[in-house]
Amino acid sequence: MPSTYNNPVYPYRRPPELDRDDIRHCPVVIVGAGPTGLAMAIDLAQQGIASVVLDDNNTVSVGSRAICFAKRTLEILDRLGCGQPMIDKGVTWQHGRVFFQEREVYDFNLLPEEGHRMPAFINLQQYYFEEYLVDRADELADRIDLRWLHKVVEVDSQPERSEVVVSTQDGNYRLTCDYLLVADGANSKIRDQLGLESKGQIFQDHFLIADVIMKADFPTERWFWFDPPFHPNQSVLLHKQPDNVWRIDFQLGWDADPEEEKKEENIRPRVQAMLGEDVEFELEWASVYTFRCRKMDDYIHNRVFFMGDAAHQVSPFGARGANGALQSTENLAWKLARVLKGQAPEALLATYNDERQHGAAENILNSTRATDFITPKSRISRVFRDTTLELAEHYPFARSLVNSGRLSVPCRYDGSPLNGPDAERYPNELRPGSPAKDAPIRLAGQSAWLLNQLGNRFVLLLDGRVESARAEHLKAELQSLLDERGDLDLVIVGPTPHALSELPRSALVEDAEQLIGERYGLSAGSAYLIRPDQHVTARWPEVSAKAIGEAMDRALGAHLAAVSEDRPDHQGGRHATA
Repeated sequence: MPSTYNNPVYPYRRPPELDRDDIRHCPVVIVGAGPTGLAMAIDLAQQGIASVVLDDNNTVSVGSRAICFAKRTLEILDRLGCGQPMIDKGVTWQHGRVFFQEREVYDFNLLPEEGHRMPAFINLQQYYFEEYLVDRADELADRIDLRWLHKVVEVDSQPERSEVVVSTQDGNYRLTCDYLLVADGANSKIRDQLGLESKGQIFQDHFLIADVIMKADFPTERWFWFDPPFHPNQSVLLHKQPDNVWRIDFQLGWDADPEEEKKEENIRPRVQAMLGEDVEFELEWASVYTFRCRKMDDYIHNRVFFMGDAAHQVSPFGARGANGALQSTENLAWKLARVLKGQAPEALLATYNDERQHGAAENILNSTRATDFITPKSRISRVFRDTTLELAEHYPFARSLVNSGRLSVPCRYDGSPLNGPDAERYPNELRPGSPAKDAPIRLAGQSAWLLNQLGNRFVLLLDGRVESARAEHLKAELQSLLDERGDLDLVIVGPTPHALSELPRSALVEDAEQLIGERYGLSAGSAYLIRPDQHVTARWPEVSAKAIGEAMDRALGAHLAAVSEDRPDHQGGRHATA
């Protein structure tokens, strides 16, 4: 157990279902109160959907586990109301260094531009992350029924609903639900119970994680060594965490004995050789792991949806596991909320699989390439790797070939069936399917951030610098659209004529440092339509209410509703018992 952190113990509560004769029906049941399940429950709650969350444990993760959280993840968490504690506690970094043998070959900067609220990355132990999510879920207790020490032991998955049997210390009870969301980890018992597979590659190597407490002179950066003198023929990764805890990853090789390698008497010599004989440290936590890159062919089975590691798993290089999982929850939450509210056809939910299969394939590709570079398995691949590192010291072109873990970047849903119109004149980084970019603004005379005005509903980002006659025409069109579409708000970048400022559900913002115009390529009367997950869905140089309505309909899957929702691999129920 870590010495710098005391795991909270959350209370078990007797389920009220034990005292009723009928089976309770819920809109949503979530299995797993880890980062994925909790984030999903919070996102749904903020969009008006209640859920029951079941977990067979009563605390957060033991050990630091996932520690590296990317800018996009922090933006998602900020929308969920728990980003600030992450920033306050986490170690912020954006620089990295790459070493080959005894020398540094180059360094890099992950966020060279200013004007973003969130940093490129923070390092924070997973137990803090989970604790902040639990705190936020408790604030939303009217919509999140979080149940500790409630273990799902049986699942009956049918095309129209799911039923689960839950085991507790007071006995078993049953719940039925419209949608069962599964976030029970890489070795998902529910996935196994339903006879489903997660397919991919097991990498034949072992790595040691050693979290050590020390006061060191290392800067707050990501340092990666290939073939260092203190650990020859292998690789080493160093990250700083809060509480003077440093994460060190040692590659061990496939022949290493995991049980022997995680003994303190075997860990200490490795760490001491790296830090120097005069450096004092305490061993906080250690683990030896192998890893897989794999995913399910379909994340949806009847009305059971798989999320996080239960759906897709990657190696730790590049910090794509937890970061990818949060991108999945934000993708599903807004779609499920609108289907349950009757605002979208059920066909919309299939696009969770479409878009997140794309995201997982991207993560697995990058993760696999990183692992192949870090752990070459042949003489030729080793020669290529070492030659690339030699060249990278002197030639910038070679640095793009070095792969010590391509760090997590936000997924762009290119080719998504939900994407609407585009125009070539706009910045490619904000094409439909891309996450919106942040920028500093002024709102009601106060400093603020653009992304805080987006999310949880559709938002039209409109450049309001139009002539008065055009403004009057736009006002009439948009007023009618807003009356019809209760799920649409406006963010108008000014200065703008008085007519537009009178529109309801609109925020008038000032482009404080001209970065909105620069990043979005805005001009008078142009507009972006942003989905509830802060992804661009359409953009126009000249906007009209008709075009906005059509793009919203497309983003909500109206064109998919005519297509049969009978998917061959979703058919048939299965009754399973743990």
